[in-house]
Amino acid sequence: MPAPKLELRQGQSLVMTQQLQQSIKLLQCTALELRAFVDQELEKNPFLQEEGEAEEPTAPEEKPAASEDEPREADFASDENFSSEIEDNDRFDDSAQIETDYLRQDSSLSIRTTDYNGDEDTRGIDDNPSQGKSLRDHLLEQLQVEIQDPAKRMIGAHLIDVVDEAGYIKEDLNTLADTLGADKAEVEEVLKILQTFDPPGICARNLAECLALQLKDKNRLDPAMQLLLDNLHLLADNRFDELQKKCGVDRDDIREMVGEIRELNPKPGGNFSHEISQNIEPDIFVRRLPDGNWHIELNMGNFPKIMVNKRYYKKITTETRNKKDKDYLSEQFGSANWLVRALEQRAQTMLKVGGELIKQQDAFFRLGVRYLKPMTLKDIAKETGYHESTISRVTNGKYLLCPRGTFELKYFFTSALARAVGGGDDVSSQSVKHYISEMIMAEMADHVLSDDEIAEKLRERNITVARRTVAKYREALNIPSSPKRKRMKSQML
Repeated sequence: MPAPKLELRQGQSLVMTQQLQQSIKLLQCTALELRAFVDQELEKNPFLQEEGEAEEPTAPEEKPAASEDEPREADFASDENFSSEIEDNDRFDDSAQIETDYLRQDSSLSIRTTDYNGDEDTRGIDDNPSQGKSLRDHLLEQLQVEIQDPAKRMIGAHLIDVVDEAGYIKEDLNTLADTLGADKAEVEEVLKILQTFDPPGICARNLAECLALQLKDKNRLDPAMQLLLDNLHLLADNRFDELQKKCGVDRDDIREMVGEIRELNPKPGGNFSHEISQNIEPDIFVRRLPDGNWHIELNMGNFPKIMVNKRYYKKITTETRNKKDKDYLSEQFGSANWLVRALEQRAQTMLKVGGELIKQQDAFFRLGVRYLKPMTLKDIAKETGYHESTISRVTNGKYLLCPRGTFELKYFFTSALARAVGGGDDVSSQSVKHYISEMIMAEMADHVLSDDEIAEKLRERNITVARRTVAKYREALNIPSSPKRKRMKSQML
């Protein structure tokens, strides 16, 4: 048995310093979380101050401020300096060509930073954060589960954004469809799915529809009850005799029906009214230039403007004699400089990732939600040089404002399936589900497609999937098997 001995070995390992951990945390912070973090740092770090604050007063005997030819003694994270740095290092080439399957033309991005102008915003001015889960968050959680198609999910997210505090959608569907570049029928289809969400009656367009949704949830929406809902004005005027005739029921039935209606909730969103609604402030602005190219800007209103007060640091360290105090001041000064650099790096990363997202989803911004391209975190990471985890942190909880509305960056990502040998661009798994749904909708009663036949038809489109994959996608779409569909179709004849 060999005797124990001591050995020295060299090795390499990655150690995450506290500052590196904070940098990663800053990337995934939302605008409100970032503001809270910076406010906390401003309170505890004596060398950090917001831009525009007065510096420490100078004694009368001190020399006057430095001239313009002398270097400044404070590092500002100002819009001007920061913007020029972005333009020098992260500008997109204006001659870059962005080709898509749907639109082949030259396209480019110009990038700069800007302050958010509240005068141009049509939303409310109340931006206080909600405590607990808001109605919007409650609906978005259900959206993630119920809708898998990325285009429909984006339509659903847009509809949820226009739900008022009472739980109604008062926006005109034609206007919403035009904004999204989608068919009105597709918007109505998504709306019907949203109207099945909890709480019952949510996303209705009027009171009658809200009550009908709640009665349907209780399996109490019969023809007589529907007629009562169609004549709510008679109920409001207590014209029960006319209402009884309209519904074709007797006096006792009408009383029972009215009693059921009065037990319903006319404001299904009211359970969330105690929470303060949090307005969404976009982190990135996207607008189209007259030449057809895209211009992307950071909302600098979401980026705290802070500076490191070097003059105060120099003054206080000169007067300090205690080594422990000097070490503390040096540590705080280094932390202040790091925070300024970390905020700049965060902004640069968001610009680069946001710009690449606009490039890859060019068809969506030009033509609408039906042309949403399959895209993964890996696609953006490959072009930007960042790790996929970095892309995930940057896109989560960040919002983009474009002519089609406000969207969370993560909604632009969806999985893709590779084409068969012979080429072509990857196809989204959600697109495959859409193709399967189209085939089944178009099938005839005398020829119901089996899963094998659907897989064969997909291969004709250069999409290779196994029969079991077709069955899995079909079940995810809540579509019955071919024998069940055949029986259903024969019964309808």
